[in-house]
Amino acid sequence: MLETGLKSFLERELLTISGTTITVGGLLVAALIAGATLLLANRLSDWIRRLLRARQVAVGAQYSISTIVQYTTYLLGLLTAFNALGIHLSALLAASAVLAVGVGFGLQTITQNVICGVILLVDESVRVGDYIKVGDSLGTVVDIGLRATRIVTRDEMLIIVPNSTLITTEIVNQSRPNTRLRIDVSADLAYDSDVDQVMQTLIAVACGHGEVLKDPVPEIRLNDFGTSALNVSLLCWIDQPSEQQRIRSELRIAIAKTFTGEARRTVSSPRPVYPFSS
Repeated sequence: MLETGLKSFLERELLTISGTTITVGGLLVAALIAGATLLLANRLSDWIRRLLRARQVAVGAQYSISTIVQYTTYLLGLLTAFNALGIHLSALLAASAVLAVGVGFGLQTITQNVICGVILLVDESVRVGDYIKVGDSLGTVVDIGLRATRIVTRDEMLIIVPNSTLITTEIVNQSRPNTRLRIDVSADLAYDSDVDQVMQTLIAVACGHGEVLKDPVPEIRLNDFGTSALNVSLLCWIDQPSEQQRIRSELRIAIAKTFTGEARRTVSSPRPVYPFSS
């Protein structure tokens, strides 16, 4: 009696989709497949990430590969669950076509972002860990989801950017093709300065900073002849783009300390003018 009742319960019809009858038993099997797929996808993604980390693969590549495998597993599990319900792919496509007519405009943006998210993961133009500029904001990519990408700025604020924005607009990726970035620090010099000594002193200041790369070597460029001073720039390379503002500040402080007491202001220039002389 119990067996008959259980069989009757599992075979109870719930609804019909495109001629396919959904039963309680089919729904339970589909739910079990979905749960197993979720568990398998997450475990498989973690395993692949650990494997790639052990092989010293770049962090961005680890994330892209493991995420693609995870989403592929989700898709295969979803199709298997539908098959367990008795819904074949042709019937599913027919139902989705009808659904698309009703909510197509509402899902258009979401679908676009999902497709762009897959593109980002495949072509790796932007990867997790990259330091990028989106609009007026600079930050580090911490997650590339199916719908949106999350970026943490230098002020520890989270920016959620739709994936389509990263595909359709201009993005400055300061971590590609490598993490090296050239920064500049400007200074105004009095016209009677000893230019050769200025160059040697400023380059020495740059070389003395622990985070300034020695190769390429720092250099000095004369930008312009100002009304009351020569405008020069100290150009040097760093390998941490996210720290560029701090390093610039430290270089300015080091320059000010090197020539302390020698800066003077002129009527025509509100900026410090350094009379560098031998």
